[in-house]
Amino acid sequence: MTSMFAATAAVLPASEAWTGPVATQAATGAASLAYLLFLVPLVVAGLLLIGGNRTNKWGHWLAVGASWFSFVLGLIILIQLLGMPADQRRLNQELFSWMPAGDFQVNFGILIDPLSVTFVMLVTLVGSLILVYSVGYMAEDRDRRRFFAYLALFIASMLVLVLGNNYTVMFLGWEGVGLSSYLLIGFWNQIPSNASAANKAFIMNRIGDMGFLIAMMAMVAAFNSTSFADVNAGISSVDQGTATVIALFLLLAACAKSAQFPLQAWLGDAMAGPTPVSALIHAATMVTAGVYLIVRSGSVFIHAPVAMAVVVVVGVITLIMGALIGSFKDDIKKALAASTMSQLGYMMLGAGLGPIGWAFAIFHLLTHGFFKALLFLGAGSVMHGMNDQVNMRRFGNLRKYMVVTWLVFMAGWLAILGIPPFSGYWSKDHIIEAAFSATTFGGADAPWAPWVFGFVAVLGAGLTAFYMSRMFFMTFSGKARWTENEGAPVHPHESKPIMTIPMIILAVFAVGLGGVLSINDMFTTWLDPAIGPVQHVEPVLPVVVIQIITLTLVVLAAIAAYIKFAVKPVPETVPYGTAFARAARNDFYQDEVNEVVAVAPVSAIVEGVTVVDERGIDGAVNGLGRLSVLGGKVLSWTETGYLRSYAGYMLGGIVVILAIVLGFRL
Repeated sequence: MTSMFAATAAVLPASEAWTGPVATQAATGAASLAYLLFLVPLVVAGLLLIGGNRTNKWGHWLAVGASWFSFVLGLIILIQLLGMPADQRRLNQELFSWMPAGDFQVNFGILIDPLSVTFVMLVTLVGSLILVYSVGYMAEDRDRRRFFAYLALFIASMLVLVLGNNYTVMFLGWEGVGLSSYLLIGFWNQIPSNASAANKAFIMNRIGDMGFLIAMMAMVAAFNSTSFADVNAGISSVDQGTATVIALFLLLAACAKSAQFPLQAWLGDAMAGPTPVSALIHAATMVTAGVYLIVRSGSVFIHAPVAMAVVVVVGVITLIMGALIGSFKDDIKKALAASTMSQLGYMMLGAGLGPIGWAFAIFHLLTHGFFKALLFLGAGSVMHGMNDQVNMRRFGNLRKYMVVTWLVFMAGWLAILGIPPFSGYWSKDHIIEAAFSATTFGGADAPWAPWVFGFVAVLGAGLTAFYMSRMFFMTFSGKARWTENEGAPVHPHESKPIMTIPMIILAVFAVGLGGVLSINDMFTTWLDPAIGPVQHVEPVLPVVVIQIITLTLVVLAAIAAYIKFAVKPVPETVPYGTAFARAARNDFYQDEVNEVVAVAPVSAIVEGVTVVDERGIDGAVNGLGRLSVLGGKVLSWTETGYLRSYAGYMLGGIVVILAIVLGFRL
């Protein structure tokens, strides 16, 4: 395996640092129609929202059709790129002038390259399967048409995000994804906690949006442009401080969108939405956007080694934190949410390793998209058969009653564990091996780095095996622990084919996608025109040793989970546990920390400003008004309406004036 960590200078001279390729060839053929990828689902979303109840009977199928249309068009574009020489697989299409302002201009343009097309295929294929599943899952919901309109908007927004050829267009999709997630997380907003969860996700992501906006402002100041081509071409000419500022604020944006430390607190609450929403957010859309942003901005981070070091630190903290939280959660959806957080930490770790990690971060993002969508849809199938219960302590022995769900969930479980030959083995293990190659940190030599980050990555694999095996065995093995749900008896049953068929298709990808794309380094070579070739540096341990250590720990952790949650009886109530266990169940008090660190200080500032505003500014204005009213009342006493009174006032005034004049003369 290879390694390069934090700064290309460890391998390449600074003058040869990678700045990213530039697209010079105009889009032709199917690629010239790439705007239809997002335009069709966007138009469908609008039709369903405007059409109202008249579209209730068929509107969901229109959304499904729009998503499959985008997949087919994306597949044709993929075939077109594969038929071109590798160095020509970067096509540019300027649609219209969006923001002309003197010598500063932003065009609404599309970039078609291996990186963007990879995301197009992931979003449209996984998204389309989720939409088909949703037809069955939401069959009894009275607002199903509105739900599918939001899903179509979500897919359209994500496609704008990954296809934009500049940061401004990307930000438009970024905001569309944020809006869609808010609408979908709070879809059942008649429940106050769901509305609060949507607000929490929306507000925390606005923090990331602030970072994105500041990064773009810095780009305009440095390059007078936000296009990828101009930023890539100009980044080597700016000082390292400017590059670091841009990179750190892009990282802030990515941390919020991809639920990375310290902006990850919203992710567990986002499970308030319908389960297909969780699958779409966690597998193919929102949370992957932050990883895409970091990798797409690789040229910026290459010239900001301190920022790259921060990316790695954020990644390893998040992957361990997410894994520990997942090890103690009893809500099946929240345990999967913690799993997503942890796996995204792996992707961030890969992204922070620079040219040796970018391709593997995207590879793991791709395989994870399929098996995590499968796991969420499997969880939804379990909930469907268990009267919407989510507490795994009330499951058990479901393999006898939900055989298809059990088998496909098993495929997703083995894939995320990284058991060969399942997909996760080919992608996650590459990141672990790359971490063992890290010999620099923040631009300086760091002999300790490969040992620290390598073994942290291995530890994360072991924890992943434990919490996912815990989930699998608590749900499908052991003694049945079913109870009534809101007075209704529980009768576990398999889901309808419209739900199981998408899961079976996803299971096929979870089993074989990683192995197929690893043949002759097919996938990493495919990404070369977009993110540059993988840099090769030998890890500090032989690759076979790393693989043996990782696989051994994974198997031991899975066996431990089997003994504890399949062989031994599972307590039907949450054990009191240690202080650490209670902290993990409570997300390590993320909300409480945010309250102290962010909410309370901001609230105090707002209260202080309110006091100044009310007692200072408003007080002065209101005091002047009250003074005017008082003066008016005093003067009104002189308005009697009697002529003799006015004559007296005049006589008195004359006397006063004469007295003053005589006084000056004397």
